[in-house]
Amino acid sequence: MNDAIYMRQAIDQARNAWVLGEVPVGALVVRDGAVIATGFNQPIGTHDPTAHAEIMALRAAAMLLGNYRLPGCDLYVTLEPCAMCAGAMIHARLARVIFGAFDPKTGACGSIVNLFDEGKLNHHTEVVGGVLADDCAGLLKEFFAERRAMAQAVAEQTLGAGE
Repeated sequence: MNDAIYMRQAIDQARNAWVLGEVPVGALVVRDGAVIATGFNQPIGTHDPTAHAEIMALRAAAMLLGNYRLPGCDLYVTLEPCAMCAGAMIHARLARVIFGAFDPKTGACGSIVNLFDEGKLNHHTEVVGGVLADDCAGLLKEFFAERRAMAQAVAEQTLGAGE
C-alpha cells in the first residue's frame, strides 16, 4: 500500500476546492486498494459548515456502500482533521486515517487534541500523519498567499479610485 499515491489523489481533490474559491482541502476513501469516494471542501458554496472534504468523502462512501459504518476503509485527507471530522471518522469505524499537513490551529489528531487517542471511546482508528506534508501545506500556503495578493490589489484599486 502506498499512502503517497492516494495522498496525491487527495491533493487533486483539494485543487477542485481551490477552483471554487474554497480552502483547498481534499479527501478520499479507499477500500481494498480502490478509491470508492472523494470529497473536497465546500462549506462556502453549499452554505454548510459541515461540508468539509472529509465529511463529503464519508457521505459519498456511506451512500455507495449503503451503510454509515465504513469498516475496512481508509480515509486520506490533505489537512489534519478537525474535531468535527475526527468524530465522524470514529463513528464511521474507519480502519485508518492518513493526513498530510498538520493543523496547529484546529487539528484533532494531536496538534490541539487527539480524539483518536481517547481510550474511553469504543472504536480506535489508526492515524498516520505527515504524508506528503510539504506538498499539502504548500498548497494551502499558495492559496492564502494568492488571496492576500488579491485583497491587496483590491485595496490598492480602491485607494487609487478615490484620488
